[in-house]
Amino acid sequence: MVADKQRVLVVNPGSTSTKVAVFQGDALLKESLLPMGPDRAAEIWDEFTVRLDGVRAWLAEEAISLESMDAVVGRGGLLRPLKGGVFEVTEAMLTDARANRQGIHASNLGCALARALAEAGTSERRQTARRTEERASGIPVFVVDPVSTDEFDPVARISGLKEIPRRSLSHALSVHALVREVCRRENRPVLGSSFVVGHLGGGISICPVRDGLIVDANNANSGGPFSPTRAGGLPTQELLDLAFSGGYEEGRLRAMTLREGGLRSYLGTDDAREVEARVEAGDEEATLVFRAMAYQIAKEIGAMATVLEGRLDGILITGGLAASDLLMKWIRDRVEFIAPVDVVPEVEEMRALAQGALRVLRGEEEAKEY
Repeated sequence: MVADKQRVLVVNPGSTSTKVAVFQGDALLKESLLPMGPDRAAEIWDEFTVRLDGVRAWLAEEAISLESMDAVVGRGGLLRPLKGGVFEVTEAMLTDARANRQGIHASNLGCALARALAEAGTSERRQTARRTEERASGIPVFVVDPVSTDEFDPVARISGLKEIPRRSLSHALSVHALVREVCRRENRPVLGSSFVVGHLGGGISICPVRDGLIVDANNANSGGPFSPTRAGGLPTQELLDLAFSGGYEEGRLRAMTLREGGLRSYLGTDDAREVEARVEAGDEEATLVFRAMAYQIAKEIGAMATVLEGRLDGILITGGLAASDLLMKWIRDRVEFIAPVDVVPEVEEMRALAQGALRVLRGEEEAKEY
């Protein structure tokens, strides 16, 4: 197959929807967001069949055959710690994903959805091959830069309490993709580059990236800046007081810190656009909280700049919140003295996943073993 004609199906399960896309070479042919609807399953893996059927229905509606795919790639979830890169989906990976090895997240479904679709496509190929007396090849299936990508320096793993090591869980896909894109744009080799990268979305990851490796990161669920829905780092003793006060069950506390924290806790909404409108209308509370989020993000960027000893090629910011000009101004005001700030409102995760698979298909990169 000619390189620019290779077709890749991309599946990216999120908390409330499944994104799906088909690329032919670097060109996006079709893309859609398949919402889950209001009747959500109690357990994430109970949604597997519904999501798979949704993708297959979309493919049928768009008259796209699975057997025409040269690869299927899924979002990599909270698997075991891995170096960044492209990984072929294996039984061991599927076992870890189904066990929610490092936590429960919709991205854990990515490898299993991709495998099921690739197997269906391979089966279709074989049926066609039997009719034409040709030999059918299997469709390879991959994940790229999973959430559990772990490239930490050893010193970054020390937390302050021996029983709780710091774990590497971050928006590695968009962080790696942004560094590659900026280096390509600036004709700069990734090896030797040095950036602090902030992915600002529903969760926030601030990562020092040296030579293309994420050598440290805040865990968006357990520390760092607060986000639209997550509480970020909290005072330890006060959190323990809350946990043992008798007024909160474990599930309620987890909901408060992961889904009802941040902007939602203070302002009753997790929509940054609404918050910015309230700021512009003169709402003092909204102004204080939105400024505080910018303050915490900037403070984390400053902390991660020390990991790189202050020698940075730039500060790169992406994610949904990067679309807020006001938030970006407040962050720039605090960190531009460290290094130039480059805001890329949205790294295309679907394209980043497709490009990972294409690099393997083109022989530019070798798929890693899980």
